[in-house]
Amino acid sequence: MIEGIEFLIIGLAAIAAGAVNALAGGGTLISFPILIAVGVPPVNANVTNTVSLIPGYLGATFAQLNDLRGQGSRLWWLLPVGAIGGLVGGVILLATEEALFSALVPYLILFAAALLAIQEPLRARIVRRLEARGSANSTPFWSVIPVVIAAIYGGYFGAGVSVIVLAVLGLVFDDSLTRLNALKQAISFSINITAAIFFIFSGEVVWPAAAVMAVGALIGGAFGGRIAGRIQAATLRLVVVVIGVVVAAIYLVR
Repeated sequence: MIEGIEFLIIGLAAIAAGAVNALAGGGTLISFPILIAVGVPPVNANVTNTVSLIPGYLGATFAQLNDLRGQGSRLWWLLPVGAIGGLVGGVILLATEEALFSALVPYLILFAAALLAIQEPLRARIVRRLEARGSANSTPFWSVIPVVIAAIYGGYFGAGVSVIVLAVLGLVFDDSLTRLNALKQAISFSINITAAIFFIFSGEVVWPAAAVMAVGALIGGAFGGRIAGRIQAATLRLVVVVIGVVVAAIYLVR
């Protein structure tokens, strides 16, 4: 049972996660380990974390609505694909034995940290590739395959899913990075909201923690948005990657 000081700790972690997500991404690498640290079992912690961070994904999606204009055909295909993948990932998570998921946790955290570490080089490579190819608005049917794979991962363990989705979109679409980033945000929201709705009815959500974290994530997201121009995202991203590696190492030692 989470007690007073632990609510304060997870609330502060959620504020930090919300701010980090707004500035650089990777906030789950802060909030998820803190939930485990205060005694929430890993599967419950993952489920609770997914549900509590939904407001942040919603806000980010609405903030980029203008860049989604003209991408109706893509949204028609890829939002349902993201939702299906998120649901499948959520089902797989709840079917995973607690002991097995606990054993996977450090490797999942390391994978998410690695994705965060390569985010900027990957983004730069996507930009160069898009500039070389020009621009087009077609929606290849086969694009649903890599997107659904990314979505399944996102429903299972959400950290780093935005990096994967953006990489996939950069490979299959010829368009500006701004528009692809907006599409990535909408797909990530589709993945996470579907998984979250499934989790809500699973009985695995630690609701007191989720409520505190949702408020904290909103506060952190708003704060992060206000100071976005004053902090180097690359520096913050490096800090989060280091935190992820250290946390994973602690789990591996244990």
